[in-house]
Parts: sequence; C-alpha cells; structure tokens
Amino acid sequence: MQNANIKRLLQLQQKSAERRRTKLFVTEGQRELQHCIEAGYEIDTIFWCEQIKPQLPFQSNRYKILRVSDEVYAKIAYRGTTEGVVAQVVARQHTLADIQLSDNPLVIVIESVEKPGNIGAVLRTADAANADAVIVCDPLTDIYNPNLLRSSLGAAFTTPFVACYSDECVNWLKTNNIQILTAQLQDAHYYYDTDMTRPTAIVMGTESTGLTNQWRTAADSHIKIPMLGHLDSLNVAVSAAILTFEAVRQRMTINKKR
Repeated sequence: MQNANIKRLLQLQQKSAERRRTKLFVTEGQRELQHCIEAGYEIDTIFWCEQIKPQLPFQSNRYKILRVSDEVYAKIAYRGTTEGVVAQVVARQHTLADIQLSDNPLVIVIESVEKPGNIGAVLRTADAANADAVIVCDPLTDIYNPNLLRSSLGAAFTTPFVACYSDECVNWLKTNNIQILTAQLQDAHYYYDTDMTRPTAIVMGTESTGLTNQWRTAADSHIKIPMLGHLDSLNVAVSAAILTFEAVRQRMTINKKR
C-alpha cells in the first residue's frame, strides 16, 4: 500500500482536485474498461489482480499493467465484483461542439444535480434510450467522479456526456432547433400530452429547488409527471427515465405507423 502507484491511484479516487491536476481518472471492472477503450480513451495504467484471474477484454501487450495482490486489490476496488481490474485513464474534455446529433435528436439535460449516483443513473437511461447526449449544466460534481462512473456501469463512455454552463446549452439547443421541454410543476402540461417526436431536449433540475428561471424562460413547453400522493417530486433519475422513455414510445409509435 506504500507503493507510489497505489498512493496516486487512491488520491485520484478520493480527490477531484487531484483528477483535475493530473488529468487522470479511475474506472474499474472489465465491462466498464471495455467501453472506455471502445470510446477511444487513452489508458494510463491497468492494475490487475492475478489471483482473481480476470480475462482482460483487450490486447494486454498494448498497455502498462501492474499486478497487485488480493490485499492491495481489496483496498483499491470499490466493488468486490469488478473482476480484478482497475484502470487509471487519461481524461478528455468534451464540449457541445463534439456532440454528433442524429436526424431527430433526443437530449437529456440536468442542471446542478449534485449526487453522482443520480447522474450515473441518468446516463444509463440515456444509453438504454439511445439518446444523443447527456448534458450536465452548472455541475456540482466533476464528470469523472468515481461514484458517477460506477453507477453508470460504463454508460459514461457509451453516451456523449458534456458539462457546460446553462447559457451555453440553451444557445446550443436553439441553434440546433431542438425544442426545450422543462420538467416543472408550475404552468405545465402532463408529459404524455406533449409532442416529443421532433428534436427534443428534456431538461430537469434538482429535487430540492428545481430548475432556474433561465431554463423556465427558455423553454418551448413545460411538462410534469402526475403526482398522486403527498409528495411533489420524484428522484431526478426516475423522472429522467419516465420522460425519456415517453419520447422513445412516441417515436416508436410514429415509426410503426409509417
């Protein structure tokens, strides 16, 4: 555990300042690492627990691999089911200009969502729905936070994923003629009564305060989910899944009719 490589790895896992300074981040698991490699990320170092006998999902002679003991691996791996592989990866700076939109884009936007696990869950929804991108506006956590990457189960590498300011995102959406649908309770229509078959961005804020006025003003329409109990909000990741798959349902229905 006193090895310099292990110490640096732990620093990257624990401190966002260290990730920013070194431009490195950590991911773990064979599936996650495979998605990372397929997305074109540069692998800095792979930590491999030989006793677990992992099957490396790539040509191992292309990468720097450090073998670690069971004891060390237990300290550096967050999950016991990550199959003996933890990797140190070179971070990439994604921008709105990097997003390649489809003919009929579907984009998920979340504003100032703080919990990494929620962002990771939104990324999994985006992957399942084959959304064009997930955009995190005015982020309160960095996009390479280990908890975010773990909860995304590799979706952080399979779906275009950008962090930016809200005004940048609004301008980009309007430039690309993508309608803005904001999830909010005030002055809103039920989501299933709203046309999502054309280029659409579904925009959500935090559970505690919702979206800022900037997004409410920029919206083409306000949408809401029926709340039949005593509470007035859902977890943001749950809301994202409901609204995103309504867009998928509408688009599949239109395609069937054609």
